[in-house]
Amino acid sequence: MIKSLRGMNDILSEDYERFTYFIDLASNIAQKYGFHFIETPLLEETALFKRSVGESSDIVGKEMYQFIDKGENDVCLRPEGTAGVVRAFIQKKLDKAGGIHRFFYHGPMFRYERPQKGRLREFHQFGVESFGIDSVYEDATMIMMVADILKACGIGYRLQLNSLGDQNCMPAYRENLVSFIESVEDEICEDCKRRKSTNPIRVLDCKNEKCQSLYTNAPKLINVLCSSCEDDFSKLKNILHDNEIDYEIDTNLVRGLDYYSKTAFEFVSDNIGSQSAIAGGGRYDRLVEFLDGRPTPAVGFAMGIERLMELIVMPETKRDGYYLGAMDDEAIDLIIKLTQDKRKNFKANCDFKAKNLKNHLKGADKVNARFCCVIGSNELNDTTIWVKDLEAKSEKVILLEDF
Repeated sequence: MIKSLRGMNDILSEDYERFTYFIDLASNIAQKYGFHFIETPLLEETALFKRSVGESSDIVGKEMYQFIDKGENDVCLRPEGTAGVVRAFIQKKLDKAGGIHRFFYHGPMFRYERPQKGRLREFHQFGVESFGIDSVYEDATMIMMVADILKACGIGYRLQLNSLGDQNCMPAYRENLVSFIESVEDEICEDCKRRKSTNPIRVLDCKNEKCQSLYTNAPKLINVLCSSCEDDFSKLKNILHDNEIDYEIDTNLVRGLDYYSKTAFEFVSDNIGSQSAIAGGGRYDRLVEFLDGRPTPAVGFAMGIERLMELIVMPETKRDGYYLGAMDDEAIDLIIKLTQDKRKNFKANCDFKAKNLKNHLKGADKVNARFCCVIGSNELNDTTIWVKDLEAKSEKVILLEDF
């Protein structure tokens, strides 16, 4: 028997209902915020992610599904969503058009990593990207949108916040951090030693407990922000406070690449084990330029849908639509026609086999229909149909023309 590949799961039945419920809910909220749907390809040039995600990252170095296609192109399945949206933004010359462009997307991403709860090799993200607004108000908008989505899903969270500075204050801080890393280099892990030269800011995000204990004494960027970054961060905190969104400052919340700046945020849950991040984002004002576009301010976020699945509180489902069935073979063609008529305006299911009333009632229950509608020989002779309202627990026989 052929089985699905490790870390690539089917989405069926209840999981499907939760999955589509979340997509619809998050999409509706994004549209209320003025965002428009974008669909980018699953397959992109590998160079896109080497330049955007960074060759020193684990994603590019170890986790991408990368191969040479029949046209000798170096391609890969997308490991995240932002790079493809930025590529489309530049390719469609929207960077040169100017103005404000806001997109949301959802779909599968692929990373070859060890599968575990809430972390698969094929996983799904819902994401949002905004281009053309150099204002902390847009950063706050992103955070408020995530908060609205999680609240609508009935999911509790903690919001962690940090500022990554900009080109004015980050370079000097990076030098100080590298000096600190060198002072404890004999005690840190191999990953941190490698990151010292390739991506020093990322050492602060190391999950090794010994490294974390050492980095408590590391210099904090938030203490040496330039006046512009300090003003923006203060304004962001005020906006969140005014809109009753609680937050905590996490000075180890970082993004390692140079095009990230200022706001960084993560929403975490205490109900999903060690993989606690359920959404994250921030500002990346230099990424469009980094991918050969015109300099454009940008900010966005992404949410891992699989991590949210077991946390989503589903609304109480109500019976809906029609179930139609025949008790005799002679009535099956009529039942099919009536079902097609009902489908013009309502949800409708029918059974193609003649069954007794008890089995038709079971069939109606299975599809959670409100009305169970059955035709037997008597109804066929009288041109009527038996209808039971399964919500009101009432039943009657009515003329087909009234039905």
